[in-house]
Amino acid sequence: MLTPRGRAGLGALLVALTLGLSGCATESAAAPAPAPATTSATATSAPVAVLPAVLAASRPVRVQIPSIGVDSELMDLGLQGDGTLEVPPTGFPAGWFTGAPTPGERGPAVIAGHVDWAGSPGVFSALRDVAVGDEITVQREDGSTALFRVVEVGQYPKDAFPTAAVYADLEHAGLRVITCGGDFDPAARSYLDNTVVFADLVTTG
Repeated sequence: MLTPRGRAGLGALLVALTLGLSGCATESAAAPAPAPATTSATATSAPVAVLPAVLAASRPVRVQIPSIGVDSELMDLGLQGDGTLEVPPTGFPAGWFTGAPTPGERGPAVIAGHVDWAGSPGVFSALRDVAVGDEITVQREDGSTALFRVVEVGQYPKDAFPTAAVYADLEHAGLRVITCGGDFDPAARSYLDNTVVFADLVTTG
C-alpha cells in the first residue's frame, strides 16, 4: 500500500504541466481512473517476474538509464497551489514527485522531466527509445541503490492518460518515468501525447 505521504498526495493529484514554447505537458486525472477502452495508445510489456523486498524511505538523488544515456541528478517536485505538479525549471535535471513513495518503497514512485527545452533536448529527449528489459538505476540519499527493470513502455494521448496504471496503489516497488511525446501543438505550446515508462524493482544494494 502507499505510504501516508503518497496516498495524500496522489489522491488529489492533477498533473497539468505547461513547460514553455519548446516544452511539454504531462497530465493525469484528479483521481485515478482507467483509460477508456478505445484508445490509440501504443505499449509493449514484459512477463511478470518475482520481485524483491521493498526498501525503507530515502530521498532519491540520481537517476540513470544507460540504454539512452541518461545520468541526471534529481530535484524535488511538489504540488503547486492549484494542485498541478511542479516541474523542473529547465531541461535538466529530472525531478521526482515528493508526494509519492520514494523509489524502492512499496508503491509507484514518479519521476518526470522535459523532453526538450528552448529548442534543445531535455533530460528525457530519448525516453521513447527505452525498451522492455532496459534497466533504470536510482541512487538514494541513504547510500542505497534501487535497480528497476522496464516492464512496459507506452505513448498515450493526453485525454487518455493511464492515470490508474501510473498512480494507483501497488503491492511492490514500482517506478514511472514520464515525459512528453507525439506531435507538438504550437498553438497550445504542448505535445499531444505522453511517454510513460513503467518499471519494477528487481534488486537493491
